Amino acid sequence: MKGSSTRPLTALYVAGPFSMGYVDFYTFLMPLYALSLGFDATQVGILVGARSIAAMFLSIHIGVLMDRFGTRKVTLVFVWASMTMAPLFPLVPWFWTLLLLQLVNGAAVSFAWSGAQTLIAQVAEGDARYLGRFTFFARLGSTTAPILGGGIWDLGGLWPSYLVGAVWGGVLTVALLCAPEAEFFGSPRDEGAARARFRSRDVWPRLSDYTNSLTLLAIPAIALSLAIMALRNSTYSIQTSVYVVYLKQVGLVGTTIGVLFSTAEIASGFGALFAGRALSLGNAQRTMLSGTALSILLIALTPALGGILALFLAFQLARGWLEGVIQPLILSVQARTAGRHRQGAVVGLRQTGQRFTSIVIPPLMGGVADRCGVGESFFILGGFMLLLCVPLALIIRRIGRRQSLDESLAGATD
Repeated sequence: MKGSSTRPLTALYVAGPFSMGYVDFYTFLMPLYALSLGFDATQVGILVGARSIAAMFLSIHIGVLMDRFGTRKVTLVFVWASMTMAPLFPLVPWFWTLLLLQLVNGAAVSFAWSGAQTLIAQVAEGDARYLGRFTFFARLGSTTAPILGGGIWDLGGLWPSYLVGAVWGGVLTVALLCAPEAEFFGSPRDEGAARARFRSRDVWPRLSDYTNSLTLLAIPAIALSLAIMALRNSTYSIQTSVYVVYLKQVGLVGTTIGVLFSTAEIASGFGALFAGRALSLGNAQRTMLSGTALSILLIALTPALGGILALFLAFQLARGWLEGVIQPLILSVQARTAGRHRQGAVVGLRQTGQRFTSIVIPPLMGGVADRCGVGESFFILGGFMLLLCVPLALIIRRIGRRQSLDESLAGATD
Protein backbone atom coordinates (compact mmCIF):
# COMPACT_ATOMS: atom_id res chain seq x y z
CA MET A 1 0.00 0.00 0.00
CA LYS A 2 1.14 3.52 -0.75
CA GLY A 3 1.23 6.23 1.85
CA SER A 4 -1.48 8.11 -0.03
CA SER A 5 -3.85 5.23 0.69
CA THR A 6 -3.90 5.87 4.44
CA ARG A 7 -6.77 8.34 4.33
CA PRO A 8 -9.23 6.21 2.31
CA LEU A 9 -8.44 3.17 4.45
CA THR A 10 -9.15 5.13 7.65
CA ALA A 11 -12.49 6.32 6.27
CA LEU A 12 -13.38 2.77 5.25
CA TYR A 13 -12.44 1.42 8.67
CA VAL A 14 -15.10 3.80 10.02
CA ALA A 15 -17.66 2.85 7.36
CA GLY A 16 -17.07 -0.88 7.94
CA PRO A 17 -18.84 -1.28 11.30
CA PHE A 18 -21.85 0.76 10.22
CA SER A 19 -22.28 -1.08 6.93
CA MET A 20 -22.01 -4.58 8.42
CA GLY A 21 -23.97 -3.59 11.52
CA TYR A 22 -26.72 -2.25 9.25
CA VAL A 23 -27.42 -5.81 8.07
CA ASP A 24 -27.15 -7.37 11.51
CA PHE A 25 -29.41 -4.81 13.18
CA TYR A 26 -32.35 -5.56 10.90
CA THR A 27 -31.58 -9.28 10.84
CA PHE A 28 -31.61 -9.48 14.64
CA LEU A 29 -34.87 -7.58 15.04
CA MET A 30 -36.95 -9.63 12.61
CA PRO A 31 -37.17 -12.91 14.59
CA LEU A 32 -38.01 -10.97 17.76
CA TYR A 33 -40.71 -9.01 15.94
CA ALA A 34 -42.10 -12.13 14.27
CA LEU A 35 -42.22 -14.08 17.54
CA SER A 36 -44.02 -11.16 19.24
CA LEU A 37 -46.69 -11.45 16.54
CA GLY A 38 -47.19 -15.16 17.28
CA PHE A 39 -45.61 -16.57 14.11
CA ASP A 40 -44.34 -20.17 14.22
CA ALA A 41 -40.77 -21.33 13.48
CA THR A 42 -41.47 -21.90 9.77
CA GLN A 43 -42.87 -18.38 9.32
CA VAL A 44 -39.94 -16.90 11.24
CA GLY A 45 -37.55 -18.79 8.96
CA ILE A 46 -39.34 -17.61 5.83
CA LEU A 47 -39.25 -13.97 6.96
CA VAL A 48 -35.56 -14.15 7.84
CA GLY A 49 -34.75 -15.84 4.54
CA ALA A 50 -36.83 -13.38 2.51
CA ARG A 51 -34.34 -10.58 3.10
CA SER A 52 -31.94 -12.37 0.75
CA ILE A 53 -34.17 -13.26 -2.21
CA ALA A 54 -33.88 -10.04 -4.22
CA ALA A 55 -30.24 -9.70 -3.20
CA MET A 56 -29.48 -13.16 -4.56
CA PHE A 57 -30.79 -12.32 -8.03
CA LEU A 58 -29.45 -8.75 -8.19
CA SER A 59 -26.08 -8.93 -6.41
CA ILE A 60 -24.14 -9.52 -9.62
CA HIS A 61 -26.00 -6.69 -11.37
CA ILE A 62 -25.36 -4.26 -8.49
CA GLY A 63 -21.71 -5.33 -8.28
CA VAL A 64 -21.22 -4.61 -11.98
CA LEU A 65 -22.90 -1.21 -11.52
CA MET A 66 -20.40 -0.43 -8.76
CA ASP A 67 -17.52 -1.28 -11.09
CA ARG A 68 -19.07 0.75 -13.89
CA PHE A 69 -20.39 3.87 -12.17
CA GLY A 70 -18.59 4.14 -8.83
CA THR A 71 -18.91 2.00 -5.73
CA ARG A 72 -19.61 4.76 -3.24
CA LYS A 73 -22.33 6.41 -5.33
CA VAL A 74 -24.25 3.16 -5.84
CA THR A 75 -23.86 2.19 -2.18
CA LEU A 76 -25.31 5.46 -0.89
CA VAL A 77 -28.48 4.94 -2.93
CA PHE A 78 -29.24 1.73 -1.04
CA VAL A 79 -28.36 3.19 2.36
CA TRP A 80 -30.89 5.96 1.80
CA ALA A 81 -33.52 3.49 0.58
CA SER A 82 -33.24 1.43 3.77
CA MET A 83 -33.43 4.52 5.96
CA THR A 84 -36.72 5.38 4.27
CA MET A 85 -38.16 1.90 4.85
CA ALA A 86 -37.20 1.55 8.54
CA PRO A 87 -40.32 3.30 9.96
CA LEU A 88 -42.57 1.12 7.78
CA PHE A 89 -41.90 -2.11 9.69
CA PRO A 90 -44.02 -1.25 12.77
CA LEU A 91 -46.89 -0.25 10.45
CA VAL A 92 -47.20 -3.69 8.80
CA PRO A 93 -47.74 -6.44 11.43
CA TRP A 94 -49.06 -8.94 8.87
CA PHE A 95 -47.05 -11.83 7.49
CA TRP A 96 -47.35 -11.10 3.76
CA THR A 97 -46.70 -7.37 4.05
CA LEU A 98 -43.71 -8.01 6.28
CA LEU A 99 -42.49 -10.52 3.72
CA LEU A 100 -42.66 -7.91 0.96
CA LEU A 101 -40.88 -5.32 3.09
CA GLN A 102 -38.20 -7.85 3.97
CA LEU A 103 -37.61 -8.54 0.28
CA VAL A 104 -36.89 -4.89 -0.50
CA ASN A 105 -35.17 -3.75 2.69
CA GLY A 106 -33.08 -6.90 2.91
CA ALA A 107 -31.67 -6.23 -0.54
CA ALA A 108 -30.93 -2.58 0.30
CA VAL A 109 -28.90 -3.30 3.47
CA SER A 110 -27.16 -6.20 1.74
CA PHE A 111 -25.99 -3.94 -1.11
CA ALA A 112 -24.84 -1.33 1.41
CA TRP A 113 -22.58 -3.93 3.02
CA SER A 114 -21.35 -5.33 -0.31
CA GLY A 115 -20.50 -1.77 -1.39
CA ALA A 116 -18.22 -1.33 1.62
CA GLN A 117 -16.56 -4.68 0.86
CA THR A 118 -16.02 -3.67 -2.75
CA LEU A 119 -14.47 -0.34 -1.74
CA ILE A 120 -11.95 -1.92 0.61
CA ALA A 121 -11.07 -4.60 -1.96
CA GLN A 122 -10.44 -1.89 -4.56
CA VAL A 123 -8.36 0.30 -2.28
CA ALA A 124 -6.42 -2.43 -0.42
CA GLU A 125 -5.77 -4.40 -3.63
CA GLY A 126 -6.55 -7.74 -1.98
CA ASP A 127 -3.97 -7.49 0.82
CA ALA A 128 -5.10 -9.90 3.58
CA ARG A 129 -3.66 -7.67 6.34
CA TYR A 130 -5.78 -4.65 5.40
CA LEU A 131 -8.82 -6.79 4.66
CA GLY A 132 -8.38 -8.39 8.09
CA ARG A 133 -8.27 -4.98 9.76
CA PHE A 134 -11.35 -3.87 7.84
CA THR A 135 -13.13 -7.05 8.98
CA PHE A 136 -12.06 -6.37 12.57
CA PHE A 137 -13.61 -2.90 12.52
CA ALA A 138 -16.67 -4.17 10.65
CA ARG A 139 -17.24 -6.69 13.42
CA LEU A 140 -17.51 -3.81 15.88
CA GLY A 141 -20.76 -2.96 14.11
CA SER A 142 -21.97 -6.54 14.29
CA THR A 143 -21.08 -6.56 17.98
CA THR A 144 -22.93 -3.36 18.73
CA ALA A 145 -26.02 -4.04 16.61
CA PRO A 146 -27.41 -7.11 18.48
CA ILE A 147 -26.75 -5.64 21.93
CA LEU A 148 -28.28 -2.32 20.92
CA GLY A 149 -31.20 -4.02 19.18
CA GLY A 150 -31.89 -6.39 22.07
CA GLY A 151 -31.59 -3.66 24.69
CA ILE A 152 -33.88 -1.22 22.88
CA TRP A 153 -36.35 -4.02 22.17
CA ASP A 154 -36.54 -4.96 25.87
CA LEU A 155 -36.77 -1.33 27.03
CA GLY A 156 -38.76 0.43 24.33
CA GLY A 157 -40.29 -2.15 22.06
CA LEU A 158 -40.98 -2.06 18.34
CA TRP A 159 -41.02 1.60 17.30
CA PRO A 160 -37.81 2.76 19.02
CA SER A 161 -35.97 -0.30 17.68
CA TYR A 162 -36.70 0.42 14.04
CA LEU A 163 -36.20 4.17 14.41
CA VAL A 164 -32.68 3.46 15.65
CA GLY A 165 -32.23 1.53 12.40
CA ALA A 166 -32.95 4.73 10.48
CA VAL A 167 -30.45 6.69 12.60
CA TRP A 168 -27.86 3.96 12.02
CA GLY A 169 -28.24 4.49 8.27
CA GLY A 170 -27.68 8.21 8.73
CA VAL A 171 -24.36 7.62 10.46
CA LEU A 172 -23.35 5.21 7.68
CA THR A 173 -24.14 7.93 5.14
CA VAL A 174 -21.72 10.34 6.82
CA ALA A 175 -19.01 7.66 6.95
CA LEU A 176 -19.37 6.85 3.25
CA LEU A 177 -19.33 10.53 2.28
CA CYS A 178 -15.97 10.82 4.06
CA ALA A 179 -14.57 7.89 2.08
CA PRO A 180 -13.33 8.79 -1.42
CA GLU A 181 -14.61 7.05 -4.51
CA ALA A 182 -12.33 4.20 -5.60
CA GLU A 183 -10.05 4.74 -8.57
CA PHE A 184 -11.59 3.45 -11.79
CA PHE A 185 -9.89 0.49 -13.43
CA GLY A 186 -11.22 -0.42 -16.84
CA SER A 187 -10.96 -3.94 -18.19
CA PRO A 188 -7.76 -4.77 -20.11
CA ARG A 189 -9.52 -4.23 -23.43
CA ASP A 190 -10.82 -0.84 -22.24
CA GLU A 191 -7.51 0.42 -20.84
CA GLY A 192 -7.51 4.18 -20.51
CA ALA A 193 -11.29 4.50 -20.84
CA ALA A 194 -13.21 6.84 -18.54
CA ARG A 195 -15.96 5.71 -16.19
CA ALA A 196 -19.28 5.27 -18.03
CA ARG A 197 -22.15 7.72 -17.64
CA PHE A 198 -25.33 6.44 -16.03
CA ARG A 199 -28.39 6.02 -18.26
CA SER A 200 -31.90 4.92 -17.32
CA ARG A 201 -31.52 1.59 -19.12
CA ASP A 202 -28.61 0.72 -16.81
CA VAL A 203 -31.14 0.12 -14.02
CA TRP A 204 -32.15 -3.13 -15.72
CA PRO A 205 -29.87 -6.17 -15.43
CA ARG A 206 -27.97 -7.25 -18.53
CA LEU A 207 -27.55 -10.89 -19.45
CA SER A 208 -24.01 -10.17 -20.64
CA ASP A 209 -23.02 -8.86 -17.19
CA TYR A 210 -24.25 -12.05 -15.54
CA THR A 211 -22.51 -14.20 -18.14
CA ASN A 212 -19.21 -12.37 -17.70
CA SER A 213 -19.43 -12.60 -13.92
CA LEU A 214 -20.28 -16.29 -13.96
CA THR A 215 -17.15 -16.99 -16.01
CA LEU A 216 -15.24 -16.27 -12.78
CA LEU A 217 -16.47 -19.67 -11.59
CA ALA A 218 -14.13 -21.27 -14.12
CA ILE A 219 -11.24 -20.14 -11.89
CA PRO A 220 -10.73 -22.92 -9.29
CA ALA A 221 -9.61 -20.57 -6.50
CA ILE A 222 -12.77 -18.46 -6.84
CA ALA A 223 -15.13 -21.43 -7.24
CA LEU A 224 -13.78 -23.19 -4.13
CA SER A 225 -13.73 -20.03 -2.02
CA LEU A 226 -17.33 -19.28 -3.00
CA ALA A 227 -18.43 -22.77 -1.97
CA ILE A 228 -16.63 -22.44 1.37
CA MET A 229 -18.14 -18.99 1.91
CA ALA A 230 -21.63 -20.37 1.28
CA LEU A 231 -21.10 -23.06 3.93
CA ARG A 232 -19.70 -20.50 6.35
CA ASN A 233 -22.73 -18.27 5.79
CA SER A 234 -25.03 -21.20 6.57
CA THR A 235 -23.99 -21.07 10.23
CA TYR A 236 -24.94 -17.39 10.33
CA SER A 237 -28.33 -18.21 8.78
CA ILE A 238 -28.91 -20.81 11.48
CA GLN A 239 -27.92 -18.32 14.18
CA THR A 240 -30.36 -15.67 12.96
CA SER A 241 -33.36 -18.02 12.72
CA VAL A 242 -33.84 -21.27 14.67
CA TYR A 243 -30.96 -20.50 17.04
CA VAL A 244 -33.02 -17.55 18.33
CA VAL A 245 -36.10 -19.77 18.64
CA TYR A 246 -34.10 -22.33 20.65
CA LEU A 247 -32.63 -19.69 22.97
CA LYS A 248 -36.10 -18.29 23.61
CA GLN A 249 -37.28 -21.82 24.45
CA VAL A 250 -34.59 -22.25 27.11
CA GLY A 251 -35.65 -18.97 28.72
CA LEU A 252 -33.17 -16.35 27.46
CA VAL A 253 -34.40 -12.76 26.94
CA GLY A 254 -33.61 -10.43 24.06
CA THR A 255 -30.69 -8.69 25.78
CA THR A 256 -28.99 -11.99 26.64
CA ILE A 257 -29.49 -13.29 23.10
CA GLY A 258 -27.96 -10.05 21.83
CA VAL A 259 -24.93 -10.61 24.08
CA LEU A 260 -24.46 -14.10 22.61
CA PHE A 261 -24.61 -12.69 19.09
CA SER A 262 -22.14 -9.98 20.02
CA THR A 263 -19.79 -12.48 21.65
CA ALA A 264 -19.39 -14.25 18.31
CA GLU A 265 -18.85 -10.94 16.54
CA ILE A 266 -16.19 -9.77 19.01
CA ALA A 267 -14.31 -13.04 18.65
CA SER A 268 -14.68 -12.83 14.88
CA GLY A 269 -13.17 -9.36 14.85
CA PHE A 270 -10.08 -10.49 16.70
CA GLY A 271 -9.88 -13.61 14.56
CA ALA A 272 -9.74 -11.40 11.46
CA LEU A 273 -6.50 -9.85 12.70
CA PHE A 274 -4.87 -13.29 12.36
CA ALA A 275 -5.81 -13.63 8.67
CA GLY A 276 -2.38 -12.52 7.46
CA ARG A 277 -0.67 -15.12 9.67
CA ALA A 278 -3.14 -17.79 8.56
CA LEU A 279 -1.85 -17.44 5.01
CA SER A 280 1.54 -18.65 6.23
CA LEU A 281 0.00 -22.00 7.21
CA GLY A 282 0.21 -23.09 3.59
CA ASN A 283 -2.82 -24.01 1.48
CA ALA A 284 -5.35 -21.19 1.97
CA GLN A 285 -8.29 -23.31 0.73
CA ARG A 286 -7.47 -26.09 3.18
CA THR A 287 -7.28 -23.60 6.04
CA MET A 288 -10.61 -22.04 5.07
CA LEU A 289 -12.41 -25.39 4.75
CA SER A 290 -11.12 -26.86 8.02
CA GLY A 291 -12.13 -23.71 9.92
CA THR A 292 -15.57 -23.76 8.31
CA ALA A 293 -16.12 -27.43 9.19
CA LEU A 294 -15.26 -26.74 12.84
CA SER A 295 -17.60 -23.74 12.82
CA ILE A 296 -20.47 -25.89 11.52
CA LEU A 297 -19.79 -28.51 14.19
CA LEU A 298 -19.85 -25.90 16.96
CA ILE A 299 -23.29 -24.54 16.08
CA ALA A 300 -24.70 -28.02 15.36
CA LEU A 301 -23.88 -29.01 18.95
CA THR A 302 -25.99 -26.18 20.44
CA PRO A 303 -28.76 -28.47 21.81
CA ALA A 304 -26.11 -30.62 23.54
CA LEU A 305 -25.06 -27.69 25.75
CA GLY A 306 -27.94 -28.21 28.17
CA GLY A 307 -29.07 -24.58 28.15
CA ILE A 308 -25.97 -23.51 30.10
CA LEU A 309 -25.18 -19.87 29.32
CA ALA A 310 -21.43 -20.25 29.96
CA LEU A 311 -21.24 -23.02 27.33
CA PHE A 312 -23.23 -20.93 24.86
CA LEU A 313 -20.72 -18.13 25.33
CA ALA A 314 -17.71 -20.45 24.94
CA PHE A 315 -19.03 -21.99 21.73
CA GLN A 316 -19.90 -18.56 20.31
CA LEU A 317 -16.36 -17.36 21.08
CA ALA A 318 -14.76 -20.33 19.33
CA ARG A 319 -17.05 -20.22 16.32
CA GLY A 320 -16.73 -16.46 15.95
CA TRP A 321 -12.93 -16.58 16.07
CA LEU A 322 -12.80 -19.27 13.38
CA GLU A 323 -15.16 -17.39 11.08
CA GLY A 324 -13.19 -14.19 11.65
CA VAL A 325 -10.01 -15.86 10.39
CA ILE A 326 -11.78 -17.38 7.40
CA GLN A 327 -13.53 -14.31 5.97
CA PRO A 328 -10.48 -12.12 5.14
CA LEU A 329 -8.77 -15.16 3.59
CA ILE A 330 -11.72 -15.64 1.26
CA LEU A 331 -11.85 -11.93 0.41
CA SER A 332 -8.11 -11.86 -0.27
CA VAL A 333 -8.12 -14.93 -2.53
CA GLN A 334 -11.04 -13.60 -4.55
CA ALA A 335 -9.78 -10.01 -4.79
CA ARG A 336 -6.32 -11.08 -5.97
CA THR A 337 -7.69 -13.55 -8.49
CA ALA A 338 -10.50 -11.49 -10.04
CA GLY A 339 -8.46 -8.47 -11.16
CA ARG A 340 -8.89 -4.78 -10.33
CA HIS A 341 -11.62 -4.13 -12.90
CA ARG A 342 -13.96 -6.87 -11.57
CA GLN A 343 -13.99 -6.34 -7.80
CA GLY A 344 -17.68 -5.43 -7.77
CA ALA A 345 -18.49 -8.43 -9.97
CA VAL A 346 -16.74 -10.91 -7.69
CA VAL A 347 -18.33 -9.38 -4.59
CA GLY A 348 -21.71 -9.66 -6.34
CA LEU A 349 -21.03 -13.29 -7.17
CA ARG A 350 -20.04 -13.98 -3.58
CA GLN A 351 -23.13 -12.22 -2.27
CA THR A 352 -25.30 -14.30 -4.62
CA GLY A 353 -24.03 -17.50 -3.02
CA GLN A 354 -24.40 -16.10 0.48
CA ARG A 355 -27.92 -14.88 -0.19
CA PHE A 356 -28.86 -18.30 -1.60
CA THR A 357 -27.94 -19.99 1.67
CA SER A 358 -29.69 -17.21 3.60
CA ILE A 359 -32.87 -17.97 1.65
CA VAL A 360 -32.72 -21.75 1.90
CA ILE A 361 -31.34 -22.41 5.40
CA PRO A 362 -33.78 -20.46 7.67
CA PRO A 363 -37.04 -21.89 6.24
CA LEU A 364 -35.43 -25.33 5.91
CA MET A 365 -34.37 -25.21 9.56
CA GLY A 366 -37.82 -23.91 10.51
CA GLY A 367 -39.56 -26.73 8.64
CA VAL A 368 -37.31 -29.40 10.17
CA ALA A 369 -37.81 -27.82 13.61
CA ASP A 370 -41.61 -27.91 13.28
CA ARG A 371 -41.55 -31.55 12.14
CA CYS A 372 -38.71 -33.07 14.17
CA GLY A 373 -38.15 -30.60 16.99
CA VAL A 374 -36.03 -27.49 17.36
CA GLY A 375 -33.09 -29.26 18.99
CA GLU A 376 -33.05 -32.10 16.45
CA SER A 377 -32.94 -29.65 13.55
CA PHE A 378 -29.44 -28.56 14.56
CA PHE A 379 -28.10 -32.11 14.34
CA ILE A 380 -29.86 -32.88 11.06
CA LEU A 381 -28.76 -29.80 9.13
CA GLY A 382 -25.32 -29.65 10.77
CA GLY A 383 -24.62 -33.24 9.74
CA PHE A 384 -25.72 -32.52 6.18
CA MET A 385 -23.44 -29.49 5.88
CA LEU A 386 -20.48 -31.44 7.25
CA LEU A 387 -21.07 -34.05 4.54
CA LEU A 388 -20.88 -31.26 1.94
CA CYS A 389 -17.39 -30.44 3.21
CA VAL A 390 -16.11 -33.89 2.17
CA PRO A 391 -16.19 -33.41 -1.63
CA LEU A 392 -14.63 -29.95 -1.24
CA ALA A 393 -11.79 -31.48 0.78
CA LEU A 394 -11.22 -34.08 -1.94
CA ILE A 395 -11.11 -31.37 -4.63
CA ILE A 396 -8.64 -29.29 -2.63
CA ARG A 397 -6.48 -32.35 -2.08
CA ARG A 398 -6.48 -33.17 -5.81
CA ILE A 399 -5.59 -29.59 -6.76
CA GLY A 400 -2.77 -29.61 -4.19
CA ARG A 401 -1.34 -32.82 -5.64
CA ARG A 402 -1.54 -31.41 -9.15
CA GLN A 403 0.26 -28.25 -8.11
CA SER A 404 2.99 -30.29 -6.37
CA LEU A 405 3.39 -32.40 -9.50
CA ASP A 406 3.64 -29.31 -11.70
CA GLU A 407 6.29 -27.82 -9.38
CA SER A 408 8.24 -31.08 -9.46
CA LEU A 409 8.14 -31.20 -13.25
CA ALA A 410 9.21 -27.56 -13.43
CA GLY A 411 12.11 -28.28 -11.08
CA ALA A 412 13.18 -31.28 -13.15
CA THR A 413 13.09 -29.17 -16.31
CA ASP A 414 15.27 -26.52 -14.71
